Amino acid sequence: MSAELILGGQKSGKSRRAELLARDWLAGAPGREAVLIATGQALDDEMRTRISRHRADRSARVPDLRTVEEPLYLAESIAAHHDERTLVVVDCLTLWLTNWVMPAGDVDAGDLDEAWLSRIHSAAGAAIDALEAAVRSAGASGAPLVLVGNEIGLGVIPLGREVRRFVDALGGLNQRMASACARVTLMAAGLPLTLKDSSR
Repeated sequence: MSAELILGGQKSGKSRRAELLARDWLAGAPGREAVLIATGQALDDEMRTRISRHRADRSARVPDLRTVEEPLYLAESIAAHHDERTLVVVDCLTLWLTNWVMPAGDVDAGDLDEAWLSRIHSAAGAAIDALEAAVRSAGASGAPLVLVGNEIGLGVIPLGREVRRFVDALGGLNQRMASACARVTLMAAGLPLTLKDSSR
């Protein structure tokens, strides 16, 4: 198994597909392990509830899928957990990018000056470079890696400078990860559509 990027809209089945890949990996041979790197942060009650529900659902479906939390330093976390007998699932790239480029808390993005916004996006750019290098390294080694992310660029052009900037940044991130992965799958209504498969 090689690196795969799974994209889709909200509730498209992308996380479920990643979990099924992890389940099949674990069942494929003795001694295998699987780790899910979760990027979401419990910054409010709604996210705390959502994260708790996702943990319970994952535990019921794939009890041997271990979860670690890493909201920012994905490249380092992939390197720390990745080897030829361990499948790493990253869920999800969209929240990870949000953690870098959309400030959390009570700060209104409209109140941030351009210098601060530039620093945010510069840091995100360096993190994306490191992530792409980690994904390519995993692919070259043959160790299994699954990335999950949202496709949000199919709707209307969003209002607001920062939202438009985020949509552009996510589109760029998805393209770079698609280039780095051997497989790319688009999920819609729970059904997988193969966009790329150079692993065969």
